[in-house]
Amino acid sequence: MRKLLSLRHWQRTFVRIFQLLRSKDVSLLDKLLFSVPVFLYWVLPDVLPLPFLPVDDIAVTMILAEWFARRMETKYNMK
Repeated sequence: MRKLLSLRHWQRTFVRIFQLLRSKDVSLLDKLLFSVPVFLYWVLPDVLPLPFLPVDDIAVTMILAEWFARRMETKYNMK
């Protein structure tokens, strides 16, 4: 839990995300798997069928960023 509240952890996570999104080793489909849902949630949060779920845009982005970074690093043997 402490790690999730650490600014240093999130700084490293988002640096990893930008490196993965710029990497030629990661497929376009995998990049879109992260980028499209995050973009749509930021642009259309009220349209999504989550009317009573009080989750902020940043929280959704952070959860998806952590998932994406771990999945891509495992899939493409990066680190």
